[in-house]
Amino acid sequence: MSEIVAARTPSHSRIALASVTARSQANLLGTVHGGEVVKLADSAAGVVAQRHSGGPAVTAALDEMAFLAPVHVGDIVRTYAQVNWAGTSSMEIGVRIETEPWDAPEEPRHVGSAYFVFVAVDSSGGARRVPTLEPETDEDRRRMAEARIRRAHRLARRREIEESRLSP
Repeated sequence: MSEIVAARTPSHSRIALASVTARSQANLLGTVHGGEVVKLADSAAGVVAQRHSGGPAVTAALDEMAFLAPVHVGDIVRTYAQVNWAGTSSMEIGVRIETEPWDAPEEPRHVGSAYFVFVAVDSSGGARRVPTLEPETDEDRRRMAEARIRRAHRLARRREIEESRLSP
């Protein structure tokens, strides 16, 4: 993991993906199953992680997924994703999920947000270096600061759990 990679900006790998939901994605309540929404968000995050890192990257964690409103069968679902933070081999990707009915264009509705952690991998499955992240806007800097807080919480939680296993 010694290769130095030039820094990249969030706009380098930022994407928007859209799809129309189907009945096969519905849960028992007739709305789209939450797992289907997570899958769409993970797909968008994966594209961003691979673009930013310049190669394969795998989902390491779903740090948070907030469902704000249901997604209905037939809705157009749009996912907006970008790198919020990049470390040595890992990246936090933020995803915003919006919907609108397929048959009645209206103001998009924010239905969910997620934070994924991806790790860039080499051909043998080991971690590889990713480019550092150079924020371009105040919004990018805010996202990076908040991502650092989430990372610190993840690491502190992991340490606390490991320490609890050592004590009787």
